[in-house]
Amino acid sequence: MSMAESKVSGIIKSLRELEDDLDSLDGKVDGMKKQLSVKALNSVDVLLEKTREMATQEATSIIETAREQANAESAKIEQDGKSRLAETQSVIDTNFDRAVNHVVSTILKE
Repeated sequence: MSMAESKVSGIIKSLRELEDDLDSLDGKVDGMKKQLSVKALNSVDVLLEKTREMATQEATSIIETAREQANAESAKIEQDGKSRLAETQSVIDTNFDRAVNHVVSTILKE
């Protein structure tokens, strides 16, 4: 075997080893891509869950604020109604005798 053939064989052997290393690296890169994809999907799921929790908390807060405002408005309306009822009852009480007298005199005139 000549020196040139020996060098060529060495180069070919080195190229095969390099090709094997490249194939191994390709396999590792594919595995890393899959792991990265799984991690990304898990991160998306975690972020989606956190977003849902935040939205639920915000909605709960908005609903509670609306409930408090509605209760306050309801209490105000109730108080206004009681006040008007008391005013009406006072007017009725004040004018009751006069109304009775008017009805009696109207009936007696007939």
